[in-house]
Amino acid sequence: MFGYVRPALERLSQEGRDGYQSAYCGLCHALGRRHGFLARLTLQYDFTFLAILLTAGAGGGGRICKRCPAHPLRGPRSCLAGGQLDAAADQSVILTWHKLSDDVADHGFFAGLPYRFLRLLFGRAYRRAARAQPAFDAQVREGLTRLGALEEARSPQLDRAADAFARILACSAQAVPREGERRAMGQLLYHLGRWIYLMDGWDDWEEDKKRGRYNPLDARFQGQVRENRDYLDTTATHSLRLAGSAAGLLELGEWTPVVENVLYTGLPAVQSAVLDGRWHDMRDIRRRPHERSLRGAGREP
Repeated sequence: MFGYVRPALERLSQEGRDGYQSAYCGLCHALGRRHGFLARLTLQYDFTFLAILLTAGAGGGGRICKRCPAHPLRGPRSCLAGGQLDAAADQSVILTWHKLSDDVADHGFFAGLPYRFLRLLFGRAYRRAARAQPAFDAQVREGLTRLGALEEARSPQLDRAADAFARILACSAQAVPREGERRAMGQLLYHLGRWIYLMDGWDDWEEDKKRGRYNPLDARFQGQVRENRDYLDTTATHSLRLAGSAAGLLELGEWTPVVENVLYTGLPAVQSAVLDGRWHDMRDIRRRPHERSLRGAGREP
């Protein structure tokens, strides 16, 4: 994924921060246990939020205490556990592998060599994850085929391209066992996926233009992307509101404060940072969630 889906940790209670940290650590352990140590490299904020949503959609999760392999001298930490963490780990690996495949296609032979190497390293983990969730893998492939056709045609239809990407993320909701919850979760993930696609299009516009790559915003606005900031701000905010409305239909239990924090505070702050050109400086700082927050990332809601 892309790393845009972050909480505003300073706006959470200590209990909320501890809960988010437990999901982050729990997903890390699930990735390592199911797919090997290298799979832990796929761990990021986006997938942590996915793990939280799937856990909430299944009625919650248990806790276990484990040591962090990256910090073996620290004491054991509370880690979220349960079958939904395994599902989130599998989906994380599948999405990462397909993202690497897309990067290979985008960067040509020589520039794409690092991505080819990473995809090779993750090949075994991907095959294991795809065997565990064949339906999800097939749906992701189908969605990427639709999206690839639009990109190949350099389609100016921004909504169609955003819809194709959003449908890919919405497939993750199939891991939710209850039908009613599954439908609402699918809508939440759909609008979240649309928002991610719009943010990524704005963030990558200048580099895409320099390299001659397709960018949905550039195609839609015929090069006048920056002049249409207000339009993008409005439509992205609309997606966040729809995601929030879908979340209101879910029984999130203990995860309600965390999910609301991400949707109503964290994502608007990220959106502001992306549109204002401050996101690159923020995303270059690779820290764990208990060491980094979005303090000052954007305007107060």
